[in-house]
Amino acid sequence: MDEVQGYEIYLRERITELREQHGISEHRLSLELGRSGSYIRSITSGAALPSVRELFNLMAYFEVTPAEFFAGAGGTSLRTVLGERLRALSQEDLEKVSAFLDWIK
Repeated sequence: MDEVQGYEIYLRERITELREQHGISEHRLSLELGRSGSYIRSITSGAALPSVRELFNLMAYFEVTPAEFFAGAGGTSLRTVLGERLRALSQEDLEKVSAFLDWIK
């Protein structure tokens, strides 16, 4: 698998991950983005890729920045691993981590 294919796979899996975290079906997400009911399925199945505008719409929908969206695409550095772990935390736990980081500064 080449690097481009790896990013395409990452994109599809990341959309699925965010969608599942928000408890929304592919069909509903497609409709909420103003697209046909099968739009997200065509992306996650590998039949299509979103335009840059649609990718930004997805990020806005899930309230993530481009950096947050692509945080895990760069490999397995310690920063990447920690970023993935932080994304899985609740808001309450993130506040605790933030307080700890302030403390160790």
